[in-house]
Amino acid sequence: MSTVENRYTLREFVEQTQQRDRGEGFFEMESPRILEVNLNNNYTWTKMGSMISYLGSMKFEREGMFDKGIGGFLKKAVTGEGARLTKVSGTGKCYLADYGKKIQILRLENQEIVVNANDILAFEHTVTWDIKMMKRISSMMAGGLFQMTLSGTGMVAITTHYEPLTLVVTPNQPVYTDPNATVAWSGTLSPNFKTDISFRTFLGRGSGESFQMEFVGNGFVVVQPFEEVYHAEG
Repeated sequence: MSTVENRYTLREFVEQTQQRDRGEGFFEMESPRILEVNLNNNYTWTKMGSMISYLGSMKFEREGMFDKGIGGFLKKAVTGEGARLTKVSGTGKCYLADYGKKIQILRLENQEIVVNANDILAFEHTVTWDIKMMKRISSMMAGGLFQMTLSGTGMVAITTHYEPLTLVVTPNQPVYTDPNATVAWSGTLSPNFKTDISFRTFLGRGSGESFQMEFVGNGFVVVQPFEEVYHAEG
């Protein structure tokens, strides 16, 4: 065959796209949008519905986030799509993805980070977690009201639409963000919520007041170039 005829063959496709072991450990970036979790008779927490494939012997158990940190009466409340976890245990390789969003792996070393519940993909069982409601904006948004606090030591995988931007917060330089574009922030920060007239009113994207998150202190905030629209569940 000529060089042109050798292109686009099934063999070439398989060679270019096949799974590869990179020796990165428990969490491994198989591609910018696919996470490989290497289990060896242990378990990990994952976003419910994120498993796309697995090799080996795996067990999947659903876990409602509201069984922890909020109260039983909220289990049937209207919640964001990301407010559910699956416990994956066994031995083998599990592949995770979330609507083609980009994946970021973070290693916590006795640290704490707060993440929008919808943007959590997976985290090691050694990481302590808790789910909380953003009560002060519960009447402003139809979903995405829940944040997860992750602390301790271990690997965490979060997702973003496109490339994330991390902004450093200092006492002299507070940071303001759109709640729908806010992905995560350091555990040293506690956001305030403020209202202001939105310039979007004049651009035809909305009307009335907009709600902003205000971060003051020392830490960082992660935002994405995308305003996430949350679909509530009953």
